[in-house]
Amino acid sequence: MSYATQSQANITVALGLLERVMLSTLTTVPCCVFFFINVIMLFTLRSKPVFCQTSRYVLLYNLLFADTMQMAVSQLLYILSMCRIMLTYPVCGLLVMFTNLTNEVSPLTLVMMSLERYVAVCYPLRHATIVTIRNTAVAIIVVWAFCSLNVLIRVLLLLDFPFEDLESLQMTQFFGALVMFLGQISDHYDKAYTCFLFVSAGMAITSSYIGVMIAARSASTDKASARKARNTLLLHLVQLGLSLSSTMNNPLLTAISEIASRVVLVRIQIVFYVCVFLLPRCLSALIYGLRDQTISPQLYTTHSL
Repeated sequence: MSYATQSQANITVALGLLERVMLSTLTTVPCCVFFFINVIMLFTLRSKPVFCQTSRYVLLYNLLFADTMQMAVSQLLYILSMCRIMLTYPVCGLLVMFTNLTNEVSPLTLVMMSLERYVAVCYPLRHATIVTIRNTAVAIIVVWAFCSLNVLIRVLLLLDFPFEDLESLQMTQFFGALVMFLGQISDHYDKAYTCFLFVSAGMAITSSYIGVMIAARSASTDKASARKARNTLLLHLVQLGLSLSSTMNNPLLTAISEIASRVVLVRIQIVFYVCVFLLPRCLSALIYGLRDQTISPQLYTTHSL
């Protein structure tokens, strides 16, 4: 190898490293900002008894907790991939399954929050007896148990793969959710479950929205409360839509890869990751932090401290 060729190779390696550092910085900075906002919200929701004794704030805490964990693990997966770190299948599977768990808790929590608003507007006299802290805690436990059962099923499906035929459990490509679809059954199950989850959640939130719309026309309904609940449910639909769009990320990137260069594809992937994965994880904190008249003053106090 001549000196000129060697220098060109070194420049290529340097540019490759510089590109990875820049891309990692572009995602890590907003992730840290969103993570800080969510942590402030989580701390605020545990700072006053009123938040711990009100069902909708307990549900909000559960949503923020799941979103924050999802954001942190997703960013960890991204950084490890950008650093070209190869892990073993068991470690990759553990991280991916935890990501799936927290990702599935979010839409189901949105459903519970929507139903809580529906009961508050349509059945205001029975709201205190239906939506209690005890019932809310039971609902949250059921959600986590249901999502954990789904993760267990995914693990059992992975056991069907003949790992003994592999030369090593060390992975030969950068890990991620798609890498863990080692069998066709796992891929089919993931698509069917995702479709069922988001269709059911979408129908539940839409039905709640329609119910609130109908109740808002009633003369006995608090118009201001109904309008605020309607706007909240509409925002929940937007959140669910953003979560659903994340499931379309891989098919879209596969289609784009056929017509775009690798550099363009990487840039598009970064935009998708920030807009579709990171931004929705902070949307709940922004919605409730800015709109809720009980949380907003506490956020200012917490930030001042």
